Amino acid sequence: MNSLHIAWLMIRRTLGRKRGVITFLLLPCLVVTGTVFLFGNEQANRAIIPYVNEDQGVAGEWIISELGHKEEYLLKPMGTEAEVKEAIARQEGSTGLVIPPQYTENLLLGKQAPLELIEMRVSEESYTFRAAVDGMTMGLNQLASAVHAGTGEVSGMASDQQTNQAKLEQLLQETDKSAITGKAVELQIYPKPGLNNVTGFTIMFMMGLLTSAVSVILEDRRQLTMARVYTAPVRSYEIAVGNFLGSFIIGIIQIVLVLGISRWVLHYDAGLSFGVHFLILAAFMLVSMGIASTVAGLIRESKNANMLNSLIITPTCMIGGCFWPLSIMPEYMQKIANFVPQKWTIQAVETISAGGTLSDIQLPLLILFGMAAILLAVGSVILRPSERGMDA
Repeated sequence: MNSLHIAWLMIRRTLGRKRGVITFLLLPCLVVTGTVFLFGNEQANRAIIPYVNEDQGVAGEWIISELGHKEEYLLKPMGTEAEVKEAIARQEGSTGLVIPPQYTENLLLGKQAPLELIEMRVSEESYTFRAAVDGMTMGLNQLASAVHAGTGEVSGMASDQQTNQAKLEQLLQETDKSAITGKAVELQIYPKPGLNNVTGFTIMFMMGLLTSAVSVILEDRRQLTMARVYTAPVRSYEIAVGNFLGSFIIGIIQIVLVLGISRWVLHYDAGLSFGVHFLILAAFMLVSMGIASTVAGLIRESKNANMLNSLIITPTCMIGGCFWPLSIMPEYMQKIANFVPQKWTIQAVETISAGGTLSDIQLPLLILFGMAAILLAVGSVILRPSERGMDA
Protein backbone atom coordinates (compact mmCIF):
# COMPACT_ATOMS: atom_id res chain seq x y z
CA MET A 1 0.00 0.00 0.00
CA ASN A 2 2.87 2.42 0.75
CA SER A 3 4.22 1.89 -2.74
CA LEU A 4 0.81 2.62 -4.25
CA HIS A 5 0.54 5.94 -2.35
CA ILE A 6 3.98 6.97 -3.58
CA ALA A 7 3.03 5.94 -7.12
CA TRP A 8 -0.17 8.01 -7.00
CA LEU A 9 1.73 11.07 -5.78
CA MET A 10 4.21 10.74 -8.65
CA ILE A 11 1.38 10.49 -11.21
CA ARG A 12 -0.28 13.62 -9.81
CA ARG A 13 2.98 15.54 -9.83
CA THR A 14 3.80 14.52 -13.40
CA LEU A 15 0.44 14.72 -15.18
CA GLY A 16 -1.15 17.25 -12.86
CA ARG A 17 0.79 20.00 -14.58
CA LYS A 18 0.27 21.38 -18.08
CA ARG A 19 3.93 20.88 -18.92
CA GLY A 20 3.76 17.21 -17.98
CA VAL A 21 0.74 16.56 -20.21
CA ILE A 22 2.43 18.27 -23.16
CA THR A 23 5.81 16.59 -22.63
CA PHE A 24 4.74 13.03 -21.88
CA LEU A 25 1.41 12.67 -23.70
CA LEU A 26 1.00 15.25 -26.46
CA LEU A 27 4.60 15.44 -27.75
CA PRO A 28 5.12 11.66 -28.16
CA CYS A 29 1.83 11.41 -30.06
CA LEU A 30 2.87 14.23 -32.41
CA VAL A 31 6.29 12.68 -32.97
CA VAL A 32 4.86 9.24 -33.70
CA THR A 33 2.34 10.82 -36.07
CA GLY A 34 5.15 12.46 -38.00
CA THR A 35 7.20 9.25 -38.00
CA VAL A 36 4.30 7.18 -39.33
CA PHE A 37 3.69 9.79 -42.02
CA LEU A 38 7.34 9.77 -43.11
CA PHE A 39 8.27 6.09 -42.78
CA GLY A 40 5.04 4.12 -42.39
CA ASN A 41 2.81 5.72 -45.00
CA GLU A 42 2.15 3.23 -47.78
CA GLN A 43 2.31 6.01 -50.36
CA ALA A 44 5.88 6.71 -49.24
CA ASN A 45 6.77 3.20 -50.49
CA ARG A 46 5.17 3.72 -53.94
CA ALA A 47 7.20 4.80 -56.95
CA ILE A 48 6.26 8.33 -58.03
CA ILE A 49 5.85 8.58 -61.81
CA PRO A 50 5.67 12.11 -63.33
CA TYR A 51 3.95 11.85 -66.72
CA VAL A 52 2.44 13.82 -69.57
CA ASN A 53 -0.08 12.38 -72.05
CA GLU A 54 0.05 14.33 -75.31
CA ASP A 55 -1.95 11.68 -77.16
CA GLN A 56 -5.58 12.43 -77.94
CA GLY A 57 -6.51 8.82 -78.65
CA VAL A 58 -7.65 5.82 -76.67
CA ALA A 59 -4.22 4.15 -76.43
CA GLY A 60 -2.60 6.88 -74.34
CA GLU A 61 -5.64 7.12 -72.09
CA TRP A 62 -5.63 3.33 -71.61
CA ILE A 63 -1.95 3.27 -70.61
CA ILE A 64 -2.48 5.94 -67.95
CA SER A 65 -5.58 4.14 -66.68
CA GLU A 66 -3.75 0.81 -66.41
CA LEU A 67 -0.77 2.33 -64.58
CA GLY A 68 -3.11 4.18 -62.23
CA HIS A 69 -4.67 0.89 -61.12
CA LYS A 70 -1.30 -0.54 -60.07
CA GLU A 71 -0.71 -0.09 -56.33
CA GLU A 72 3.06 0.17 -56.70
CA TYR A 73 2.89 3.39 -58.76
CA LEU A 74 1.74 6.89 -57.85
CA LEU A 75 1.15 8.87 -61.03
CA LYS A 76 1.87 12.60 -60.99
CA PRO A 77 0.46 14.50 -64.01
CA MET A 78 2.56 17.23 -65.64
CA GLY A 79 1.75 19.85 -68.26
CA THR A 80 4.66 19.40 -70.65
CA GLU A 81 7.58 17.11 -71.38
CA ALA A 82 9.93 19.77 -70.00
CA GLU A 83 8.13 19.68 -66.65
CA VAL A 84 8.54 15.89 -66.53
CA LYS A 85 12.28 16.19 -67.16
CA GLU A 86 12.58 18.92 -64.53
CA ALA A 87 10.74 16.76 -61.97
CA ILE A 88 13.11 13.84 -62.62
CA ALA A 89 16.11 16.19 -62.39
CA ARG A 90 14.88 17.33 -58.96
CA GLN A 91 14.47 13.66 -58.01
CA GLU A 92 10.74 14.07 -57.46
CA GLY A 93 10.12 10.73 -59.14
CA SER A 94 11.90 7.54 -60.12
CA THR A 95 10.95 7.51 -63.82
CA GLY A 96 9.17 9.97 -66.10
CA LEU A 97 6.72 8.89 -68.81
CA VAL A 98 5.97 10.87 -71.97
CA ILE A 99 3.23 9.66 -74.32
CA PRO A 100 3.92 11.44 -77.65
CA PRO A 101 1.29 13.23 -79.78
CA GLN A 102 -0.70 11.07 -82.20
CA TYR A 103 0.47 7.93 -80.44
CA THR A 104 -2.79 6.10 -81.14
CA GLU A 105 -2.86 7.18 -84.82
CA ASN A 106 0.71 6.06 -85.44
CA LEU A 107 -0.01 2.78 -83.68
CA LEU A 108 -2.97 2.10 -85.96
CA LEU A 109 -0.94 3.09 -89.03
CA GLY A 110 1.66 0.48 -88.15
CA LYS A 111 4.34 3.07 -87.52
CA GLN A 112 6.87 2.95 -84.72
CA ALA A 113 5.43 4.92 -81.81
CA PRO A 114 7.74 4.40 -78.83
CA LEU A 115 6.94 5.88 -75.44
CA GLU A 116 9.65 8.04 -73.88
CA LEU A 117 10.89 7.02 -70.43
CA ILE A 118 13.02 9.56 -68.55
CA GLU A 119 15.27 8.44 -65.72
CA MET A 120 18.46 9.70 -64.10
CA ARG A 121 19.70 6.33 -62.91
CA VAL A 122 18.66 2.72 -63.22
CA SER A 123 17.03 1.30 -60.11
CA GLU A 124 14.75 -1.58 -59.21
CA GLU A 125 11.74 0.72 -59.42
CA SER A 126 12.70 2.12 -62.83
CA TYR A 127 13.46 -1.34 -64.19
CA THR A 128 10.13 -2.81 -63.11
CA PHE A 129 8.29 0.25 -64.44
CA ARG A 130 10.02 -0.07 -67.81
CA ALA A 131 9.06 -3.75 -67.93
CA ALA A 132 5.42 -2.86 -67.16
CA VAL A 133 5.33 -0.21 -69.91
CA ASP A 134 6.98 -2.54 -72.42
CA GLY A 135 4.37 -5.17 -71.65
CA MET A 136 1.52 -2.74 -72.25
CA THR A 137 2.98 -1.39 -75.51
CA MET A 138 3.48 -4.96 -76.74
CA GLY A 139 -0.17 -5.69 -76.01
CA LEU A 140 -1.26 -2.51 -77.82
CA ASN A 141 0.78 -3.48 -80.87
CA GLN A 142 -0.93 -6.87 -80.96
CA LEU A 143 -4.37 -5.27 -80.70
CA ALA A 144 -3.48 -2.80 -83.47
CA SER A 145 -2.44 -5.75 -85.64
CA ALA A 146 -5.80 -7.37 -84.89
CA VAL A 147 -7.58 -4.20 -86.02
CA HIS A 148 -5.56 -4.24 -89.24
CA ALA A 149 -6.43 -7.86 -89.82
CA GLY A 150 -10.11 -7.10 -89.31
CA THR A 151 -10.17 -4.22 -91.79
CA GLY A 152 -7.87 -5.90 -94.29
CA GLU A 153 -5.84 -2.74 -94.87
CA VAL A 154 -4.18 0.14 -93.19
CA SER A 155 -5.67 3.46 -94.28
CA GLY A 156 -4.74 6.99 -93.35
CA MET A 157 -8.12 8.55 -94.10
CA ALA A 158 -9.80 10.37 -91.21
CA SER A 159 -12.96 8.27 -91.38
CA ASP A 160 -10.99 5.06 -91.37
CA GLN A 161 -8.89 6.29 -88.47
CA GLN A 162 -11.99 7.02 -86.42
CA THR A 163 -13.37 3.58 -87.22
CA ASN A 164 -10.11 1.90 -86.29
CA GLN A 165 -9.90 3.85 -83.03
CA ALA A 166 -13.44 2.76 -82.17
CA LYS A 167 -12.51 -0.87 -82.87
CA LEU A 168 -9.31 -0.53 -80.81
CA GLU A 169 -11.29 0.95 -77.92
CA GLN A 170 -13.76 -1.93 -78.13
CA LEU A 171 -10.92 -4.47 -78.08
CA LEU A 172 -9.36 -2.75 -75.05
CA GLN A 173 -12.67 -2.90 -73.22
CA GLU A 174 -13.08 -6.59 -74.03
CA THR A 175 -9.50 -7.24 -72.97
CA ASP A 176 -10.09 -5.57 -69.61
CA LYS A 177 -13.22 -7.67 -69.07
CA SER A 178 -11.46 -10.95 -69.77
CA ALA A 179 -8.20 -10.08 -68.07
CA ILE A 180 -7.06 -12.41 -65.31
CA THR A 181 -6.90 -10.59 -62.00
CA GLY A 182 -5.10 -11.55 -58.87
CA LYS A 183 -5.45 -10.73 -55.21
CA ALA A 184 -2.43 -9.59 -53.29
CA VAL A 185 -1.95 -11.62 -50.15
CA GLU A 186 0.29 -10.43 -47.33
CA LEU A 187 2.46 -13.44 -46.59
CA GLN A 188 4.22 -11.68 -43.68
CA ILE A 189 7.62 -13.01 -44.69
CA TYR A 190 9.33 -9.71 -43.91
CA PRO A 191 8.55 -6.91 -41.43
CA LYS A 192 6.44 -4.01 -42.61
CA PRO A 193 8.48 -1.36 -44.53
CA GLY A 194 9.49 1.48 -42.23
CA LEU A 195 8.53 -0.43 -39.08
CA ASN A 196 12.10 -0.28 -37.73
CA ASN A 197 12.07 3.54 -37.85
CA VAL A 198 8.55 3.87 -36.46
CA THR A 199 9.35 1.58 -33.52
CA GLY A 200 12.76 3.20 -32.95
CA PHE A 201 11.44 6.75 -32.70
CA THR A 202 8.52 5.59 -30.57
CA ILE A 203 10.68 3.96 -27.90
CA MET A 204 13.18 6.83 -28.02
CA PHE A 205 10.51 9.32 -26.98
CA MET A 206 9.10 6.84 -24.49
CA MET A 207 12.49 7.01 -22.78
CA GLY A 208 11.90 10.72 -22.20
CA LEU A 209 9.89 9.58 -19.19
CA LEU A 210 13.16 8.33 -17.71
CA THR A 211 14.46 11.88 -17.26
CA SER A 212 11.24 12.94 -15.54
CA ALA A 213 11.34 10.00 -13.11
CA VAL A 214 14.96 10.71 -12.18
CA SER A 215 14.23 14.43 -11.73
CA VAL A 216 11.29 13.72 -9.38
CA ILE A 217 13.36 11.33 -7.26
CA LEU A 218 16.24 13.81 -7.04
CA GLU A 219 13.86 16.62 -6.12
CA ASP A 220 12.38 14.50 -3.31
CA ARG A 221 15.87 13.75 -2.06
CA ARG A 222 16.95 17.41 -2.21
CA GLN A 223 13.87 18.63 -0.33
CA LEU A 224 14.14 15.77 2.20
CA THR A 225 10.70 14.52 1.14
CA MET A 226 12.14 11.08 0.61
CA ALA A 227 14.01 11.21 3.90
CA ARG A 228 10.80 12.03 5.79
CA VAL A 229 9.09 9.11 4.05
CA TYR A 230 12.03 6.95 5.04
CA THR A 231 11.57 7.81 8.73
CA ALA A 232 8.05 6.44 8.49
CA PRO A 233 7.49 2.68 8.53
CA VAL A 234 8.36 2.51 4.82
CA ARG A 235 11.17 0.35 3.52
CA SER A 236 13.68 1.43 0.92
CA TYR A 237 12.42 -1.03 -1.66
CA GLU A 238 8.84 0.28 -1.19
CA ILE A 239 10.01 3.78 -2.07
CA ALA A 240 11.80 2.46 -5.15
CA VAL A 241 8.79 0.37 -6.17
CA GLY A 242 6.44 3.33 -5.65
CA ASN A 243 8.45 5.63 -7.89
CA PHE A 244 8.82 2.78 -10.34
CA LEU A 245 5.07 2.07 -10.47
CA GLY A 246 4.13 5.73 -10.81
CA SER A 247 6.35 6.25 -13.81
CA PHE A 248 5.32 2.90 -15.27
CA ILE A 249 1.60 3.78 -15.13
CA ILE A 250 2.33 7.07 -16.89
CA GLY A 251 4.24 5.06 -19.48
CA ILE A 252 1.27 2.71 -19.93
CA ILE A 253 -1.00 5.70 -20.62
CA GLN A 254 1.58 6.95 -23.11
CA ILE A 255 1.74 3.58 -24.88
CA VAL A 256 -2.05 3.31 -25.17
CA LEU A 257 -2.29 6.82 -26.65
CA VAL A 258 0.54 6.26 -29.13
CA LEU A 259 -0.76 2.88 -30.31
CA GLY A 260 -4.33 4.14 -30.45
CA ILE A 261 -3.46 7.15 -32.60
CA SER A 262 -1.18 5.24 -34.96
CA ARG A 263 -3.59 2.30 -35.31
CA TRP A 264 -7.07 3.83 -35.32
CA VAL A 265 -6.49 7.46 -36.32
CA LEU A 266 -3.60 7.14 -38.79
CA HIS A 267 -4.63 3.58 -39.81
CA TYR A 268 -1.03 2.40 -39.67
CA ASP A 269 -0.83 -1.39 -39.91
CA ALA A 270 2.30 -2.57 -38.10
CA GLY A 271 1.54 -6.20 -38.84
CA LEU A 272 0.85 -7.25 -35.24
CA SER A 273 -2.12 -7.14 -32.89
CA PHE A 274 -2.70 -4.37 -30.37
CA GLY A 275 -2.23 -6.71 -27.41
CA VAL A 276 1.12 -8.10 -28.53
CA HIS A 277 2.37 -4.65 -29.51
CA PHE A 278 1.32 -3.31 -26.12
CA LEU A 279 3.03 -6.20 -24.31
CA ILE A 280 6.36 -5.59 -26.06
CA LEU A 281 6.35 -1.83 -25.44
CA ALA A 282 5.25 -2.35 -21.83
CA ALA A 283 8.20 -4.69 -21.29
CA PHE A 284 10.48 -1.99 -22.66
CA MET A 285 8.86 0.58 -20.37
CA LEU A 286 9.61 -1.68 -17.40
CA VAL A 287 13.28 -1.65 -18.33
CA SER A 288 13.22 2.14 -18.73
CA MET A 289 11.80 2.56 -15.25
CA GLY A 290 14.43 0.18 -13.91
CA ILE A 291 17.10 2.35 -15.50
CA ALA A 292 15.50 5.42 -13.90
CA SER A 293 15.63 3.83 -10.43
CA THR A 294 19.27 2.84 -10.85
CA VAL A 295 20.39 6.18 -12.29
CA ALA A 296 18.53 8.10 -9.56
CA GLY A 297 20.45 6.12 -6.98
CA LEU A 298 23.79 6.88 -8.63
CA ILE A 299 23.34 10.60 -9.33
CA ARG A 300 24.08 12.88 -6.40
CA GLU A 301 23.52 16.27 -8.10
CA SER A 302 20.28 17.37 -9.78
CA LYS A 303 22.07 19.14 -12.61
CA ASN A 304 23.49 15.83 -13.77
CA ALA A 305 19.97 14.60 -14.56
CA ASN A 306 20.01 16.81 -17.68
CA MET A 307 22.90 14.72 -19.01
CA LEU A 308 20.76 11.58 -19.24
CA ASN A 309 19.74 12.32 -22.82
CA SER A 310 23.30 12.64 -24.10
CA LEU A 311 24.85 9.92 -21.94
CA ILE A 312 22.16 7.23 -21.84
CA ILE A 313 19.09 7.77 -24.03
CA THR A 314 20.64 8.84 -27.35
CA PRO A 315 23.70 6.51 -27.28
CA THR A 316 21.66 3.43 -26.37
CA CYS A 317 19.09 4.26 -29.07
CA MET A 318 21.89 4.54 -31.62
CA ILE A 319 23.47 1.26 -30.53
CA GLY A 320 20.09 -0.49 -30.30
CA GLY A 321 19.12 0.24 -33.92
CA CYS A 322 16.47 2.93 -33.48
CA PHE A 323 17.82 5.03 -36.34
CA TRP A 324 19.38 2.45 -38.69
CA PRO A 325 19.53 -1.34 -39.11
CA LEU A 326 21.96 -3.17 -36.85
CA SER A 327 23.31 -5.04 -39.87
CA ILE A 328 25.18 -1.96 -41.12
CA MET A 329 27.02 -1.54 -37.82
CA PRO A 330 30.46 -3.09 -37.13
CA GLU A 331 30.43 -6.55 -35.60
CA TYR A 332 31.66 -5.40 -32.21
CA MET A 333 28.87 -2.78 -32.07
CA GLN A 334 26.31 -5.48 -32.85
CA LYS A 335 27.59 -7.44 -29.87
CA ILE A 336 27.31 -4.38 -27.62
CA ALA A 337 23.71 -3.94 -28.83
CA ASN A 338 22.80 -7.15 -26.99
CA PHE A 339 23.11 -5.21 -23.71
CA VAL A 340 20.62 -2.44 -24.55
CA PRO A 341 16.82 -2.97 -24.38
CA GLN A 342 16.09 -1.12 -27.64
CA LYS A 343 17.64 -3.92 -29.68
CA TRP A 344 15.42 -6.61 -28.16
CA THR A 345 12.28 -4.45 -28.39
CA ILE A 346 12.74 -3.75 -32.11
CA GLN A 347 13.63 -7.40 -32.73
CA ALA A 348 10.45 -8.59 -31.01
CA VAL A 349 8.24 -6.17 -32.98
CA GLU A 350 9.82 -7.09 -36.31
CA THR A 351 9.60 -10.82 -35.57
CA ILE A 352 5.86 -10.62 -34.95
CA SER A 353 5.38 -8.35 -37.98
CA ALA A 354 7.15 -10.93 -40.15
CA GLY A 355 4.63 -13.60 -39.15
CA GLY A 356 6.09 -14.82 -35.86
CA THR A 357 4.18 -15.83 -32.76
CA LEU A 358 4.61 -15.19 -29.04
CA SER A 359 6.74 -18.31 -28.76
CA ASP A 360 9.15 -16.77 -31.27
CA ILE A 361 9.75 -13.72 -29.08
CA GLN A 362 10.14 -15.53 -25.77
CA LEU A 363 13.86 -14.77 -25.66
CA PRO A 364 13.53 -10.99 -26.27
CA LEU A 365 10.72 -10.72 -23.71
CA LEU A 366 12.63 -12.74 -21.09
CA ILE A 367 15.68 -10.54 -21.59
CA LEU A 368 13.58 -7.37 -21.21
CA PHE A 369 11.85 -8.61 -18.06
CA GLY A 370 15.20 -9.82 -16.70
CA MET A 371 16.79 -6.41 -17.31
CA ALA A 372 13.86 -4.71 -15.56
CA ALA A 373 14.08 -7.00 -12.49
CA ILE A 374 17.84 -6.57 -12.12
CA LEU A 375 17.76 -2.78 -12.55
CA LEU A 376 14.87 -2.38 -10.10
CA ALA A 377 16.68 -4.50 -7.53
CA VAL A 378 19.88 -2.49 -7.94
CA GLY A 379 17.94 0.77 -7.79
CA SER A 380 16.20 -0.16 -4.53
CA VAL A 381 19.57 -1.04 -2.96
CA ILE A 382 21.53 2.06 -3.98
CA LEU A 383 18.67 4.58 -3.71
CA ARG A 384 19.72 5.66 -0.20
CA PRO A 385 16.69 7.91 0.48
CA SER A 386 18.14 9.24 3.74
CA GLU A 387 20.86 11.09 1.82
CA ARG A 388 19.97 14.60 0.79
CA GLY A 389 22.31 15.02 -2.14
CA MET A 390 25.31 17.27 -2.79
CA ASP A 391 23.24 20.18 -4.15
CA ALA A 392 20.81 20.37 -1.21
